[in-house]
Amino acid sequence: MANFVRVAAKSDIPAGQGRAFDVEGKQIAVFNSGGSFYAIDNTCKHQGGPLGEGELEGTTVVCPWHGWTYDITTGVSPDDPDCAVERYEVRVEGEDVMVGV
Repeated sequence: MANFVRVAAKSDIPAGQGRAFDVEGKQIAVFNSGGSFYAIDNTCKHQGGPLGEGELEGTTVVCPWHGWTYDITTGVSPDDPDCAVERYEVRVEGEDVMVGV
């Protein structure tokens, strides 16, 4: 069972954006897509780009380094279904965004 850790307040992650957090030694990117929150590994599989700094287009994040894309709801790249980053469960408790690690 996942241990849920508070990473931010909902207001810390504006709609249509992401932020990266160090959660128990893991770099995790948390995104706000239309008021729903999702969390994936912050490191792009291509060359390690910071996904939390990428452009969010709906539920797809574009890596800022070389344009690789990932579905934030699954962690899978629409460009290559065999390429995926870890996805983490997210809970919102009041104003707190919690990530399961």
